[in-house]
Amino acid sequence: MTLLSSVLSRCLRATGFLVQSVAIAYCVVEFGGDLVICSGSSMEPTIASNDILFTEHISVHMNRIRRGDIVIAKCPNNPQQYICKRVVGVHGDQLISGLFVQRIPKGHVWLEGDNKENSTDSRAYGPVPLGLVRGRAVCRLYPYRNATFFRDNTFSQ
Repeated sequence: MTLLSSVLSRCLRATGFLVQSVAIAYCVVEFGGDLVICSGSSMEPTIASNDILFTEHISVHMNRIRRGDIVIAKCPNNPQQYICKRVVGVHGDQLISGLFVQRIPKGHVWLEGDNKENSTDSRAYGPVPLGLVRGRAVCRLYPYRNATFFRDNTFSQ
């Protein structure tokens, strides 16, 4: 009986350690951040295709996405695809989109690429729900010669 209880005790401790480790790893990725490889030219010259960015997720969870932030979001037209765009408008802002004035509703942002001639963005699909925003770009890590931090609110309208 002692051998069985000893084995069970070790198994329970190992299982507890495994559960804690998985929970911590999940929290780090979900609330901490991750690496993203950007593709396409819609954010040039700020971000080039194949640049690697570090993104943080805390700003998204705390509703602290601001005008000027560069964000990674699920594409509203294709949820299997992620997009990298700049926040141009937030709740309450009014933007001119074509011939119309667009008011940004609560819980949404207006996203545009820096390379406006080559970007499919909110001008095509309208305001983006904050629920589709995955993270805020903090810095470019690669290519190393272009490594830089993205400053808050670099967008000026």
